[in-house]
Amino acid sequence: MEWDYEYDLVVVGSGASGFSAAITGKREGLKTVLIEKEQYFGGASALSGGGVWIPNNRYLKEAGVQDSFEDAKTYLDETVRDKTSDEMKETYLRRGVEMLDYMHDISEHIRFSYAKDYSDYYPQLKAGKGKGRSIEPPVFNLNKLGDWRKLMKPPAMDTKGFVMTGQDFRHVNMITRTWKGKARSLTLGWRLVQYLIFRTRYSSLGQALIGRLALAYKELEGELWLNSPFVDLVVEDGAVVGIKIMKDGKEANVKANKGVIFASGGFSRKQEYREKYLPAPTDQAWTSSPEGQTGDLLSPALRLGAKLGFMDKVWGAPSIIDHTGTPFFLVADRAIPSMIITDQDGNRYINEPTPYHEFVDKMYEHHERTGGKAIHSWIILDHKAKKRHLFAGLFPGQDFPKAYYDHDVVLKSDTIAGLEEKMNIPTGNLVQTVERFNEFAKTGKDLDFNRGETEHDRYYGDPTLDNPNLDAIDKAPFYALKVYPGDIGTKGGVVIDQYARVLKEDGIPIEGLYACGNCSAAVMGESYPGPGATIGPGMTFGYIAALHCKEKQETLSKSDVTDENVTI
Repeated sequence: MEWDYEYDLVVVGSGASGFSAAITGKREGLKTVLIEKEQYFGGASALSGGGVWIPNNRYLKEAGVQDSFEDAKTYLDETVRDKTSDEMKETYLRRGVEMLDYMHDISEHIRFSYAKDYSDYYPQLKAGKGKGRSIEPPVFNLNKLGDWRKLMKPPAMDTKGFVMTGQDFRHVNMITRTWKGKARSLTLGWRLVQYLIFRTRYSSLGQALIGRLALAYKELEGELWLNSPFVDLVVEDGAVVGIKIMKDGKEANVKANKGVIFASGGFSRKQEYREKYLPAPTDQAWTSSPEGQTGDLLSPALRLGAKLGFMDKVWGAPSIIDHTGTPFFLVADRAIPSMIITDQDGNRYINEPTPYHEFVDKMYEHHERTGGKAIHSWIILDHKAKKRHLFAGLFPGQDFPKAYYDHDVVLKSDTIAGLEEKMNIPTGNLVQTVERFNEFAKTGKDLDFNRGETEHDRYYGDPTLDNPNLDAIDKAPFYALKVYPGDIGTKGGVVIDQYARVLKEDGIPIEGLYACGNCSAAVMGESYPGPGATIGPGMTFGYIAALHCKEKQETLSKSDVTDENVTI
């Protein structure tokens, strides 16, 4: 083999997982390169909420949150159950804390704050926390990136200087309802002033996360290649020794002396794989993940005998889709009062604020239970909800764009019966559903689906109401939009061990090949324990993989590998 480039560590994919691996490798003295197929770095992480779910970490302790390894393990056992091994869960919990400490110590830019009250997704389960375990990056001035600023993947929506953290959004969503919401909007206003007058480029959420990681990597003088798609693995005697990529319009061979770490995302943008592995119906048009998420590692890894796991699962994201085909992920929108979600017959079938991952699973279950009717649901709200709260990226009282009406993205009527007719559902069904819901709103008790009874439900609700998630749907006009089973990525991929090494079907690691993030089988199994339970494991196992490459520990023999190691 003739090598065009030679490194100790080659990292493929520039989301949070990839940057975690590359930063660690570079900091540990490995000659490292970070390779990205798209024209921008950041991947799905740059489009995300930027949250990181790692229990018992330093930022929680600094905020006075009481947590422990034992409680966190109990909660993972309740949510993830036996879908992943105890060894993988324990590795994540212990080394995730270690990773955050490591990143904090090596760079002043990598900082997080406690997302107070952002509940674990299942606080009602044993050791779940209603006050939450999630952390998020503080706002970050992208101007600090210098010439790298324009190389970062832009957000899905241009905020035009009106920048909100997750904590900001929770309060600003109540700007018409609470004094705290009005006060928090002043903070956003000051950021807008700085944007307009001083050209400050504040970012938040996934943009702030990637911006902070990128600056740390840049200050370590890390190498970053864009527009360099992965082509194939280079294998000698069963070991991965490098990769083939396309660089500057031609194929190049890149040697990896210590290892290749894949952090290249899932396969949500490849329709062929979606139809092969995911429940039907499925459509890549429903995903909010980047264009580059095409499962590039799967085929080469399978040729080496790699084991796959959770290939039928996605990180679900119920979404509306606008007239341009762009999905909008409904998070807080499903928790506001004066709103319901129904099936094709106008019947409620779910607690609307259900954690979004589970919500999509329930959509498919209901689809099968009702004989395979159209997969989409309907989200229905009245003028009161539209006037009081942010919805679908629009401010309180701001009307839907005209194009939404022109292309039937939004249906509108002055009566529920009229809306029912436009939705083409059985006469009287929606009227009865709304009437029943309105009775629940009067009593503050949802007798059908217990809406508003957990801290998770109430987080985005209206605190001025007895039940923050219940209010009558009774102020015309009324609106209806289709909800699709979208996703923010797929959960399935190559199975890894506690060192992030890719395993074969027989449990033996493939020498030189590592994976983390959504190209690997989810450490969280079929569940989603809390906000940031995608990024947290990705960053943790990226860090673990880079350290293992440095240590260059000998591959475990087959006799050393137990069922516990490889359980997925």
